[in-house]
Amino acid sequence: MTARSLPPWLHHHFLTLDRYVLRQLLIALAATTGGLVALIWLMQSLHFVPLVVDRGLSLRVFIGLTSLLLPSFVAVVMPITTFIVSLFVYQRLASDRELTVMQASGLSSFSLARPGLICAALSTLIVFVLNVWVVPSSYHAFRQYELQIRNKMAAFMLQDGVFTKVSNTMTVYIRSRDQNGVLWGILVEDDRQPDNHATILASRGNMVMVNDVPRVVLYDGSRQVLDRKTGRLNMLVFKQDTMDFSTAHPSSQHLRDSAEMSLSELLSPDPSAVSARDTGKFKVEGWRRLTSPLTCFSFAMIGMFAMLRGAFSRHGNITRPLVAVLCIVGLLAGTMLLQNLAGRNIQLIPLIPLLATLPGIICAYLLFVPEIKANRRQPRQA
Repeated sequence: MTARSLPPWLHHHFLTLDRYVLRQLLIALAATTGGLVALIWLMQSLHFVPLVVDRGLSLRVFIGLTSLLLPSFVAVVMPITTFIVSLFVYQRLASDRELTVMQASGLSSFSLARPGLICAALSTLIVFVLNVWVVPSSYHAFRQYELQIRNKMAAFMLQDGVFTKVSNTMTVYIRSRDQNGVLWGILVEDDRQPDNHATILASRGNMVMVNDVPRVVLYDGSRQVLDRKTGRLNMLVFKQDTMDFSTAHPSSQHLRDSAEMSLSELLSPDPSAVSARDTGKFKVEGWRRLTSPLTCFSFAMIGMFAMLRGAFSRHGNITRPLVAVLCIVGLLAGTMLLQNLAGRNIQLIPLIPLLATLPGIICAYLLFVPEIKANRRQPRQA
């Protein structure tokens, strides 16, 4: 099928009403998802505002860093927005009597739900692609970019006459900085090794970057290390020494979060990289990536079932939408509880895909099967 033949094919295989409802669903889905993602992005970006205000991070770098989190936001909110859109659009069709006219014209429940099913299938596909491929890559790039930015900023945020907290375990003081970038009167409180607190004094130093890691070359100084176990003070005088100013310990830079790992790495964790205690959590994360796209179908079916099932009311019906919303809240709470329990007991993992798909299957059965059985009985009666 070519691009030119696609519009005629859609026009031939989809009714005008299908295209009408589907267009409303897709527009509402894009708008709702975009709005929620923008709101979450704005709230999460507040954590990085100090990098801009206090440390002079440029707006371009700030947007580039935080935009790497957008795929994960989309993957999280799209099942919820699919439900909201399905419930809202069909509720509006019912309140405008359009749904009543469609039913009176002889359209079946499946025909009315077909645009919603197409929208749910599209959401499921998008979330699946995001969970399996896009989100791990973007989050890994975010972690690397954030580490690179924080390490590079250590070279530029030192201020004359100010005790600068480079990290939670290191504080640096410099008396002055000349035009050539030479640091004078350097004092460093290094507590990266809890049992060996170190105080470094140097008359001068130069800041250099080695593999995107800030280092300072110290001249004519001393290093005083206090052994907290014995209380003994060891002192070393040096002519030249090099010190790492990175905000993370070198060994921690290679530690990967579960959100960065691929699906195969999560479902079959490497025993050398993952402790036995955390194996269940990694497997649960892998199954979550596989099953969370299926919740788009289940949530959409709950919304359509609430609107297409039941008698028409002239004054509207708030009970069914409210029950549908409460069902979604209950499913979200149950899913989080089940994932926490499955992380401790991997025998509960099969319940994760069951909880993701069973509500949609039940709603589809109650909505479509009675009508199918009734249509099969009519020819026999005739």
